Amino acid sequence: MMLINKYGRELPEKIGNYDVRPYRGPWEAEPADRTVYTNRKALRTPGGGSKVVRSLKEAILKSGLTDGMTISFHHSFREGDLIVGQVLTIIRELGIKNLKFAPSAVVNIKEPSLVDFIREGIITSIEASGIRGELGDAIMSGVMEKPVILRPHGARPRAIEAGELSIDVAFIGASAADLYGNATGQIGPNACGALGYSFIDAFTARKVVVVTDHLVDYPCTPISISQQYVDIVAVVEKIGISEKIGAGAARVTRNPRDLLIAERAAEMIAASGRFVDGFSFQTGAGVISIACTNYLSKKMEEHGIKASFALGGITSNIIDMYQKGQVRVLACSQSFDDISARAMANEVNIIEIDNAVYSNPHSKGSMLDQLNFGILAALEVDINFNVNILTGSSGEMMGGLGGGPDVASGADFSIVTIPIVRGRTPSIVKKVFTVCSPGETIAAVVTEAGIALNPAHKFYNELKEDLEKSSLKLVTIEELQKIAESMTGVPEPIEVTDKIVCIVEYRDGTVIDVIRQIKR
Repeated sequence: MMLINKYGRELPEKIGNYDVRPYRGPWEAEPADRTVYTNRKALRTPGGGSKVVRSLKEAILKSGLTDGMTISFHHSFREGDLIVGQVLTIIRELGIKNLKFAPSAVVNIKEPSLVDFIREGIITSIEASGIRGELGDAIMSGVMEKPVILRPHGARPRAIEAGELSIDVAFIGASAADLYGNATGQIGPNACGALGYSFIDAFTARKVVVVTDHLVDYPCTPISISQQYVDIVAVVEKIGISEKIGAGAARVTRNPRDLLIAERAAEMIAASGRFVDGFSFQTGAGVISIACTNYLSKKMEEHGIKASFALGGITSNIIDMYQKGQVRVLACSQSFDDISARAMANEVNIIEIDNAVYSNPHSKGSMLDQLNFGILAALEVDINFNVNILTGSSGEMMGGLGGGPDVASGADFSIVTIPIVRGRTPSIVKKVFTVCSPGETIAAVVTEAGIALNPAHKFYNELKEDLEKSSLKLVTIEELQKIAESMTGVPEPIEVTDKIVCIVEYRDGTVIDVIRQIKR
């Protein structure tokens, strides 16, 4: 028997051992009961002795990691991460196999090849927010027997609290730690900034291994991960390269088209009636988003307006706004570059937040619930405003879910900034290849050809009334789609097999879409 979700996507009742709950709507699913975690007996250190071990190999052996367990990592080092490869290489040497690989995200790790660990049977299942690069390509080609489960950032702590994902050994990279396990990412030679994505792992994993290259005197401050959650401290030569945190993410664009889109998005925010003293925003780290942040700063100067807080992944240009007094508080779950990684250690109002506090939809309140404006990137948007942030025009894995679906749902106004075409490929389409963020959560789509407001959005009338008073060009999403198609022609449909390679969960744990293996 096949199930049908809200988007008419046919879903089997079970995909392997995975029980499918079809997506019904962005606010429809009931929260699951939180699981009481058991079997978390700590590795005691009598008399308050050291938790430091002589090598990463010794840490893995002491953790009790065996075949069939689940391991996790955070992605705060992004493309500069050196921990995942070191850990998996030692796991290979120890002959441990059949592991579930459950990082917060995989950001194009090139050496060593993660695909080799799959082919060797070391990794047999994956749960993450996004998977790019060689690993993403291999998954789309069907390299894994079990489908990958992809979740937005807010869904990961929700899934862990609900008992849907249980971590056996968490490897938490820290740029500084002490002998008893207090750890941070804010100081040290390889600072990565906020460790917000690893908090849930520290709180719940059966064994927690802090991996650091900078051991400091007790107690390590500031404390991001407390000693009470840490079992083992492993000191290695190098955990990551701070300069590479921004690679592939936080880049400044000089493309006139991108700058035009960014400026229009900032003008749209400034035209809203909610652009007042004390407003809040999240802009992210894409090239258009960074440019939009700079234009927004100028608009705030012109209007004499200050923001109460900026949220999410923080970039150096948002640090600049904070230092100019334009933003009172920066709530940081991730640092997107070397400058933002080091800023919070010396500023009381740049705060490190748990990812669950940021975006868990089934908590007693996430910070996204207080957000006014969210700027979002996308690969595709369709005429129903559904957003694809995962798969490209030929079916390749090009992005991660990240916090996009969370921001879209939580912000008063979620604004997608996107060119209408990329190369010879339309970005505004009749039907997206993969539904990631549901259309009704998107307030507007901003392109170089105009701004399309979503009539199905809860604040459509308010936004339409505000923007009609401005000089901004308003168009329909259907007009944008026709313009895009006139420039590129009708794209050939992507051919797929029946094999499901990825399950795309919405933030509440329901299945919003599945991705099938691409025919090559």
